[in-house]
Amino acid sequence: MKKTPLVSVILPTYNRAWILKTAIDSVLCQDYSPIELIVIDDGSTDHTQQLLADYGDQLMVLRQENKGVSAARNAGIKKSRGELLALLDSDDAWEKQKISCQVDFFNAHPEAMICQTEEIWIRNKKRVNPKARHKKPSGMIFEPSLNLCLVSPSAVMMRKALFDIKGYFNESFSVCEDYDLWLRISSSIPVFLIDKPYVIKTGGHTDQLSGLHSQDKVRIQSLVALIESGSLTQDQIQKTRVVLKNKCLIYANGCIKRKRMDEGKYYMDLAESI
Repeated sequence: MKKTPLVSVILPTYNRAWILKTAIDSVLCQDYSPIELIVIDDGSTDHTQQLLADYGDQLMVLRQENKGVSAARNAGIKKSRGELLALLDSDDAWEKQKISCQVDFFNAHPEAMICQTEEIWIRNKKRVNPKARHKKPSGMIFEPSLNLCLVSPSAVMMRKALFDIKGYFNESFSVCEDYDLWLRISSSIPVFLIDKPYVIKTGGHTDQLSGLHSQDKVRIQSLVALIESGSLTQDQIQKTRVVLKNKCLIYANGCIKRKRMDEGKYYMDLAESI
C-alpha cells in the first residue's frame, strides 16, 4: 500500500508580507494530504501577523523576536510532528505536485534520507536559466558542493530523523546556513535529485539575505568547523582544505583591495597555514 506520512512544511518569514501569500497558497494547494504547515514569524514589523491570521487553522504560526532564518527554521523543525520535513523560503513557491512527488520517491526508496527537486528560476520577474556550474548532481554530492551550494532549501524534503544525526542549522550564520548543513549531511549521506522542476525560486529583490552579507567569510567559517569536526575522511579533508585555501585567498585579497588590511592579513595567514 502507498504510505501517506504526515509532511511538515517549515516556512520562516521576516517582513515578507508582500510575497508571503504566494508561498503559503502554494502549500495549501498541494495535491497531497496530510500536510502540517508551520509558519515562523521571525519578528516581522509589517502586516505579516494580519495576513497569517486570515488563514485561521489552515496553518500553525510560531512567533519569535528576530533571531534570523536559522533560528526560525530550527524552531519550526523542533515543533513539527511529521515524519518527513520540507522547507520553503517565503519568497519561493511550489508547483502543486511537489510534495506528492517527493513522498512517492521516499516510498520507492525507503533507505533515502533526503532528496530535492529541480527549480524554475525567476530573477526580476523574468525566467533565467541556471549556469552550468549550478547543475544539481545526485547521490554523494559532497565534493562538488564545497565550492558553492548545490542544494536549495525550498527544493528539499528529508526525514526528520536526519536532524538527530547531523544537527540543525547553525544559528550564528546570517547567510550560508544551508551551505553549512548540506555539507555536514552530504559528507556521509547521499542527496538524491528528482529531475523535475517543482519549485519556483524568486530572486532579484532588495531584501535577499545573500545580497546583504559576505558569503565567503561565512563559508570559510563553515569549512574550518567541518575540518575540525572529525567527521570527514582523509580524502574529504584534503579536498576541503584546497577549497578553503582558495576562498581565504579570494576573501583576503578583497579585504586588502578595500583597505581592510588587518582582516586581509588574517585571512592571508589562514590560507598559508592550511
